[in-house]
Amino acid sequence: MDAYQREFVEFMVRADVLTFGDFTTKSGRKTPFFINTGRYRTGDQLNQLARYYADAIEAQGIEFDFLFGPAYKGIPLATAVSMELARRGKNVPFCFNRKEAKDHGEGGSLVGHKPADGERALIVEDVTTAGTSIRETVPVLRQAANVEVAGLVVSVNRMERGTGEKNALTELREEFDMQTFAIVNIVEIADYLRGREIDGSVVVTDKLFDRIQEYRQQYGGTE
Repeated sequence: MDAYQREFVEFMVRADVLTFGDFTTKSGRKTPFFINTGRYRTGDQLNQLARYYADAIEAQGIEFDFLFGPAYKGIPLATAVSMELARRGKNVPFCFNRKEAKDHGEGGSLVGHKPADGERALIVEDVTTAGTSIRETVPVLRQAANVEVAGLVVSVNRMERGTGEKNALTELREEFDMQTFAIVNIVEIADYLRGREIDGSVVVTDKLFDRIQEYRQQYGGTE
């Protein structure tokens, strides 16, 4: 792992975004870890989060013309990441979608940059488990213009099965012919935190590490 990835893992723990225990996912799976990005709640946290996204985007070397943030959590992410990239000398536009198309004023379902034919979009999302939100929003982009969906970046790859045996990011990469990547994945998180103290407490004990491995064996998807 690179330094920014290690820092990001600790950042999530301190922000109480990455937690461990007994949880149930939206799909009904019993999971020993949970990632709730809705717990980012301060301007400083959003600034830091944008830096980690920008680090991952630069490390990937992906080429794109604008950022797209799916409603709702993708909206502040795309906004903050565009600001961070501008600070680094890459001034790219951003846009996001409304849940319901506006039928007055300027109308339409997109806010911000107006995509043009031939442009490349990079989707900025929080966490993708099954890929449902991406499958809903890609058509919105393609209805606006003949754009290329260049890629999808998320904060954490849970590496769980999507609709088949492959993990969700792999399915989306193949389905939409785009790059998909995350700042970190759950294997990197578990390996890094195992036995490590953060602010005086061990976050992932050997017992918890084993539970994560069992969960991965049950629900993990192939690449």
